[in-house]
Formats: sequence, C-alpha cells, structure tokens
Amino acid sequence: MWSYYGSKSKVVDLYPPPKFDKIIEPFAGSARYSLKYWNREILLMDKYDKLIRIWKWLQQCSSNDILKLPKMKAGESTDNFQFDCIEAKWLMGFIIQGGVNAPRKTVSSVGNFGGGVETQKKNIADNLFKIKHWKIVKGCYSDLPNQESTWFIDPPYQFGGEHYVESNKKINFMQLSQWCKTRKGQIIVCENTKADWLDFKPMKIMQGSMYKTTEAIWSNIPTNYDNEQLTMF
Repeated sequence: MWSYYGSKSKVVDLYPPPKFDKIIEPFAGSARYSLKYWNREILLMDKYDKLIRIWKWLQQCSSNDILKLPKMKAGESTDNFQFDCIEAKWLMGFIIQGGVNAPRKTVSSVGNFGGGVETQKKNIADNLFKIKHWKIVKGCYSDLPNQESTWFIDPPYQFGGEHYVESNKKINFMQLSQWCKTRKGQIIVCENTKADWLDFKPMKIMQGSMYKTTEAIWSNIPTNYDNEQLTMF
C-alpha cells in the first residue's frame, strides 16, 4: 500500500499463487503478496514496531482519514504539519520518499515515485477495505506456531538486508533455513542469488540504483524457476 525498502511490488506477480486459504508473512514489511491475495485469511508478523503500528492504525482508518493527510510539496517537512496520531505521521514519512526503510520527514521530490504523494494517498484509501479482516502482530518469526498455510517468507536478505531497522544482523540464517523447511503447507522463500542458506533458484534480474541483483526463490513445491538459467533473462 505504500513504498518500502525491499518491497515486492515489481516482482509479486512472479511468485506462485497460494495453495491454501491462509497466508502467513513472518517478515511482513509492506505485505505485497498478501495484498495481491487479500481476501484470504491473512496473518502478518514483523519485529519493526512502527510497521505494525501503522498496519493496525490503517485497519481502523476510513478513506477520508487517509485523504485528509497533508498535501506536502518537495522540501516540506512532516514536523510542520498537524497529524491526528503518530502513526499517521509515520505513514506520511513513508509516502513522501520512495523505497525507504523508515519514515522520513522531508519530501524528496513529488512525482518521481508512486505517482506522487496524492496518488499514493488515494491508492492507500482505495485499498483499506482489503485489510480489515487481517490479523497483524508484532513478534519474531520463530514465535509463530507451525500450521498448514501458504508461508510467504521474505526476510532481510543475507546480502543487502543490513539496511533494515530490524536487519539481517539479527538473523541466524542456518536456524532460519531449518525453520523454513519444517513449515507445514506451501513454503515460498524470497532472497537473491548471493544467498547460500537455501538452494535458491533465480527468478529475475533487477536493476537497482547502483547495481543489478537477481531475485531468487526457494519453495517446497515445484515452481517454474526450478530449471531456469540466468541466460534466459
């Protein structure tokens, strides 16, 4: 619903569809997979307190609550505007800069990301109905009970995930590997091809602002990427 560092907005359509009626995202972030299949039973978890509080606030919001957020222009700061609550200010801090890992205060430039501030606000307002029934909790992935579901697991990447507030420095990837492999149901794990904690298969080469990376997938169920070669991209 809003721009976030590491969001799957550009690749979400490449992942296999859910095979179960329940989707669990243990590293929720901006939850692009759940938003695509929003009308199922959804459980989001994340350790980043601000993210969880924004999601829970949005569940209580009306479209007007979002549309009345300030009309900010390039160079303006959220500190100079009145907000009904801190969660509204944090959300605005994500809206005003694209792909950031935490709320910012100053608008970088309008129109260069997500269609601009007003377009992003309208997109959020139009999608609020999708999340009303979701369960959203703060916590560590290891706290989740094992249950038959579609597990969409998108942790901070082994290489590149150091920029998150709850970063890869706090993850034991060997433990995470075993945890992923023992989930019940359908397991989809996101990474890039530099990672070595599961046998990841390349999906798509992505051009970043400074360098290219290759999005990759591991799943306990066969996917279209099991026999792909990088030369095919």
